[in-house]
Amino acid sequence: MPNETRRDGPTAVHQKILILGGTAEARELAQKLVEDGHAVTTSLAGRTLDPILPAGEIRIGGFGGAEGLATYLRENTFTRIIDATHPFARRISENAIKASAETGVTLEQIVRPRWQKQPGDRWRPVSTLEQAADLLPSGATVFLALGRQYLDAFKPRTDCRFIVRMVDAPDKPLGFFDYAVILGKPASDPSQESDLMTAHGITHLVARNSGGPAGYAKIIAARSLGLPVIMLERD
Repeated sequence: MPNETRRDGPTAVHQKILILGGTAEARELAQKLVEDGHAVTTSLAGRTLDPILPAGEIRIGGFGGAEGLATYLRENTFTRIIDATHPFARRISENAIKASAETGVTLEQIVRPRWQKQPGDRWRPVSTLEQAADLLPSGATVFLALGRQYLDAFKPRTDCRFIVRMVDAPDKPLGFFDYAVILGKPASDPSQESDLMTAHGITHLVARNSGGPAGYAKIIAARSLGLPVIMLERD
């Protein structure tokens, strides 16, 4: 976590900070910065119906690209922007870079380290979702731990069964030939993830290399079960 304002009396400088959030790291950072006396607004994408809200002010929804973000920074006189979004949220990170360059508002980025392959892991690294879908053998029962915006590439695979975990129930059928939806967030206990995979007869896990502890239990579970993991790597 970056160094913050010195707490040494009247010389301390309190800032107006925009956090691009939606992650545990963003919530922890917002809490610390608010406690340090900064005026903090966290921006959330709005994909989750009932998100865990961080300390400070909250903004939900998109900005309208880099230009919209730059306008928001100017109109609200932010002095600092911190990109603490998900490692795969490439578009908002790119927009933050452009908006910072346009406005002169200082940008910091918090990037999680990637997960590293451990003994017993059966990873097949891929760079695209299409590659991930192509690697699945016919007849596989696949646990898609990806998020709803990453599912389309797998829908043509009518020869596989998909188990899809989502935080919120979908408002319409997902479009798979054969699938089931599990509602809820990832468990932090690998044994719970292992039990879920066993109960559904999972033969393959597809995941993004997001890093961090929040989603790692499923990786440990796949390792313990000897399951292949098709791992979407970051650029």
